[in-house]
Amino acid sequence: MIFFKLTPENSSCILFGSALSFHQFQMTSTGAAELLQAEALLWCHAFGYLKSMALQCAMKLGIPNAIHRCGGAASLPELHAALPVAVSKRPCLSRIMTFLAASGIFGLETTPPADGEVATGGGARYSLTEASRLLVGDDDDDVSSGRTCLSRFLLLCSTPLHFMASQTMAEWLQEEEDTAADTTTPFMKAHGESIYNLVSRNAEFGACFNEAMGADSRFVAEVVVRECGAVFAGVRSLVDAGGGDGSTARAIARAFPHVRCSVLELPHVVDAVPAGGGDVEFVAGDMMEFIPPADAVLLKFVLHNWSDKDCVRILKRCKEAISTREPKGKVIIIDVVLGSSSSKQTLEAQLSLDLCMMVVLPGKQRGEEDLHKIFLEAGFTRYKISSVLGSRSLIEVYP
Repeated sequence: MIFFKLTPENSSCILFGSALSFHQFQMTSTGAAELLQAEALLWCHAFGYLKSMALQCAMKLGIPNAIHRCGGAASLPELHAALPVAVSKRPCLSRIMTFLAASGIFGLETTPPADGEVATGGGARYSLTEASRLLVGDDDDDVSSGRTCLSRFLLLCSTPLHFMASQTMAEWLQEEEDTAADTTTPFMKAHGESIYNLVSRNAEFGACFNEAMGADSRFVAEVVVRECGAVFAGVRSLVDAGGGDGSTARAIARAFPHVRCSVLELPHVVDAVPAGGGDVEFVAGDMMEFIPPADAVLLKFVLHNWSDKDCVRILKRCKEAISTREPKGKVIIIDVVLGSSSSKQTLEAQLSLDLCMMVVLPGKQRGEEDLHKIFLEAGFTRYKISSVLGSRSLIEVYP
């Protein structure tokens, strides 16, 4: 045990015993620059929730649309004129924009003041990036034509319901599960019911949820029909199991008129679909029990919602649906395959979604080894994974 005598000279830096030894070890084995960088990393994680909150703020204020209307780049005075921000809060808007530009949501260009001019900050111009272009067009007909907008999906991801549920993770992890009962989730712990229960019971949240899923489906469908057309070669009929409002099925039907598309959904979902979608047939039912016969069954972002046992059950129903179509029958899966990309950002996106599944649903994201086991148990013999959809992959599974 080491002690220092307290004197005026050393009173501001006294460390006792093992604390002093640990501090000395840190400072000698790790340079100050590395320690400060480590502190910065911890700050980024501790304040990470502010990324989603700042992004949510930008979407609610309509900042991407405002920049779009200014030709793709806008100065702060132009944003002040276009946005419903109180005059007294305008300095705060520049801080939010600087933060979002630093994180890559917007671009930032600064123009030095001319000779004799006083720098006021008006020379900064914020521009759309590939990311923020995906936020343009929500409920805005003059800019949304032919444009995919993910605002609804991202607003759902940042809802207070999800945030509150994530705050119960530590307590939830300490609770032993009753294997005889249904699996609980942090969402159920925080709100007393499953997210699907809330969707069917609460009309406002249900509408928000369905709009979000529709936005994501339209985005993915656009990429699939443009980049993965070969997967539909020889397919004459397709069932989109759990296909929501039919956004994906409609995109496939439009791009490949030879494919007769139908959507299998729960009765309350089918009842809520607006009339007029004649290019796609809706079938009310439960994919756990029965899937209508077709050349192909599509499962877009379905398996990650469920446990391994339920995934096997769903895939067995899929196999029954395509069994009369052999050897051409197949299941087309659009889902995350963990580790399918060498991109650090893509892996972080995949793992973030995996944590989201853990918080909200009893499902999870899976690597190829896990998927291989599930496919074999469901009775399939071969599969092909194509990593062509960024964070997601396209998987073809055959009997």
